[in-house]
Amino acid sequence: MKFDMGARRLDGLRQQTAESSQDLSTLIRSLVVAGEPLEGRFNGAGRAGFDSFKVHADQIARDLNRSLEAILHGQSGAARSFNQGDQQMAEEARTVQATAGFDAARFGNR
Repeated sequence: MKFDMGARRLDGLRQQTAESSQDLSTLIRSLVVAGEPLEGRFNGAGRAGFDSFKVHADQIARDLNRSLEAILHGQSGAARSFNQGDQQMAEEARTVQATAGFDAARFGNR
């Protein structure tokens, strides 16, 4: 198993999450529309559940979108931290390399 969490991977993950947010809202509304032909054909708890879902569909979509926005915010923070850490590590490596003495590694005449 390979763990790959590079900058491009994080950007792709953020993009997929943003697209999923839009898809979820559309799917919830499509579910309400798809169930409309069944309206009035069932009773009891099933009907009460569907009626409640239909009434609260917009709120459900908003709640799901808010949750995905929070995930997206976290992913953005992770990407920012990763990029800053990557840059800092590269700068520190250059600094250490610039001050390192490589004369001891020479195998030629001294």
